Amino acid sequence: MKTNPETSTSYVGPFLTMVFLFLVVGFLTTANTQFQGPLKATFLAEVGDLKNTFATLITFSWFLAYPLCGGLGARWVNRAGYKVTLMRGLLVMVAGLLLFFASSWFTVRFPEAGLTAGESVRVPYGFLIFLAGSFVVGASATILQVVINPYLTACYVKGTQPVQRLAIGGTANSIGTTLAPYFVTGVVFGGLSMERIAISQLMLPFLALALVIGCVWLGLMAVKLPNIEGTRADGDERLERSVWSFRHLTLGVVAIFCYVGVEVCIGANINLYAIELGRAGQAALMATLYWGGMLVGRLVGSSLARVTPRTQLTVTTVVATLLVAVAVTLDNPWVLVAVGLFHSIMWGAIFTLSTTGLGKYTSAASGVFMIGVVGGAALPLAQGAIADAAGGWRWSWLLVIAGELFMLWYARQGSRVHPSSNP
Repeated sequence: MKTNPETSTSYVGPFLTMVFLFLVVGFLTTANTQFQGPLKATFLAEVGDLKNTFATLITFSWFLAYPLCGGLGARWVNRAGYKVTLMRGLLVMVAGLLLFFASSWFTVRFPEAGLTAGESVRVPYGFLIFLAGSFVVGASATILQVVINPYLTACYVKGTQPVQRLAIGGTANSIGTTLAPYFVTGVVFGGLSMERIAISQLMLPFLALALVIGCVWLGLMAVKLPNIEGTRADGDERLERSVWSFRHLTLGVVAIFCYVGVEVCIGANINLYAIELGRAGQAALMATLYWGGMLVGRLVGSSLARVTPRTQLTVTTVVATLLVAVAVTLDNPWVLVAVGLFHSIMWGAIFTLSTTGLGKYTSAASGVFMIGVVGGAALPLAQGAIADAAGGWRWSWLLVIAGELFMLWYARQGSRVHPSSNP
């Protein structure tokens, strides 16, 4: 597949396939986090005062897959191509969903089986199986994104530019994240309150999801997904240098660490901030509007064909920084809601700037780029520690401001391609 924008061929089919898979990734990422509350009430009834700690391991296990499996996805792309890597990633996803099913089946079948620590802590083996499933599905999401991001960047569609196509993919991702909470609460648990949820309710939905992904795998066999010329090492060709030798890519990994970290900081911790200020009744609405702003922003971003990635990242980080600073000054979480609108297109801008001019190193770069996603686990945890140390959430948002400022510096200086970075 040619990446020259002057090509007369428009690869709409492959583009739409990547957009759909991005929706799947967003759906499963958010669905995974939505199980923290229900599993805390079911699997973790006997872990004493450690319920929150164990519950957050679900999200941690998912994000842990990104730094550990991004390189694997890149190697698969270089050796087998984009389509084969996608199909392998979907099979890994099916395996992870079946582990989710096995976790509930095992717990129902052997309710007393578990690890015991002292007299008050017992962790069911079924919960450990669920953590394994979370890691495996997270690994599949990592592998899929190793393909999706560079493919959207280079997959020419008439009238679009790379950052715009990534924004369209991001919009689909946001639709998936919006649908996931309704799936978990309405479909899996039927709208039941936490105290009425049963572990046995997990089995059928996960089997159904595994079947759906299996059908997607079969459908993918019939889709033509040509490899992208000049974005990977062919066959057994060895890359002459490490992808880490490209300065703008290395700094881009740090920028995406900051981006995912600050995005999740607001999305996950705005509830706790609101509750601390006595606004518990508004907390869920704040989080919903924040993620809704992400969706709206990506819809707008998909139309910005003439605005360069550097300009997009500059403007959005400046405004986001100012909004967080106002929120801290006024001690008002409602101001943080508006940040979602500006966080929405940062991923596409950073990825596009990070992979500029990498040629055959692009697929390998996409793999190491996934390492930065671990910021979604690290920064929210660090913010919580700051909030504990400071006696409240207000000043912990300075960590978010620091992340925004690094991304602003990356937009203006760090993303510029150094002369020594020519492949």
